Amino acid sequence: MTEIHDDIQSARRTIEKEIDALKVLESELNGDLSKALDIMQNIKGRVIITGMGKSGHIGSKIAATLASTGTPSFFVHPGEASHGDLGMLTKDDAVIAISNSGETKELSDIIIYCKRYGIPLIAMTKNPASALGKAGDVLLKLPDNGEACPLGLAPTSSTTATVVLGDILAIALLERKGFSKTDFRQRHPGGKLGAFLQKVADLMHKGDEIPLISDTADMQEALLVMTSKMLGCVGITDSQGHLKGMITDGDLRRCMSNNMFTRKAVDVMTKNPKTIGADVLAVEALALMNEKHITQLFVMNDNRPVGIIHLHDCLRAGVA
Repeated sequence: MTEIHDDIQSARRTIEKEIDALKVLESELNGDLSKALDIMQNIKGRVIITGMGKSGHIGSKIAATLASTGTPSFFVHPGEASHGDLGMLTKDDAVIAISNSGETKELSDIIIYCKRYGIPLIAMTKNPASALGKAGDVLLKLPDNGEACPLGLAPTSSTTATVVLGDILAIALLERKGFSKTDFRQRHPGGKLGAFLQKVADLMHKGDEIPLISDTADMQEALLVMTSKMLGCVGITDSQGHLKGMITDGDLRRCMSNNMFTRKAVDVMTKNPKTIGADVLAVEALALMNEKHITQLFVMNDNRPVGIIHLHDCLRAGVA
């Protein structure tokens, strides 16, 4: 039990130390943040992130976050930069160089290259008086209140603060640019995230696949269309193409009788069925179907059906 207690206490000390670093980061935010964002937003090229060691690992993450939220970005390893990768940098780009101490020797060639060709350099360091701090066109200061590591050696609080500072830049740029869910999905087409960000328009059946009949049709025609379209329902429209109602498999079972096929579809249909818009997220359509205990929704535009989405369409697409 003593070991468990000690472990929990150690974990809490680490968390508290890292929270303290973030509080310092927050308190030291100033106008330089906006200057850095102006540079990143207005360049014609990409945001190049560089850093050595743990700073490099964090830099790769920051570059990936920027790229996925609408700011073209990639990571350049400072060691490789000195052996040809400097050619990846152009005058249209901006560089964010990360070094907790600001004295990382491997960054020197990139710093010199930026100065020679007028490439904007954003310095991310805890030491404004360091070589990197002085060279930067803009300084984004990291907290200087020690590491969570009891030896004060392993990058811990400093790397957490660096990650958060990178997130600050990415989110601020996202908000400045009006980056939308649609933009985000275009950069995340795969996996569960891509599935959740799909819209109804991406999954719906349209054109000849939509089961529709006119309000003058009888139940025999309704059954034929339902069977051929295989979506478990049929929509009934008036002469203007407006949706008046729908008939489902359940409606057929409930109205089963000897004279069912001589009846008009409008006499059997459910009026004012639940519908949805094409721009709505598919996950919202799925939630509506689950809430109303239905399996399909007509997709509407100006009260006219432009598609239909089925529960199974969502499940096949991984929206669940």
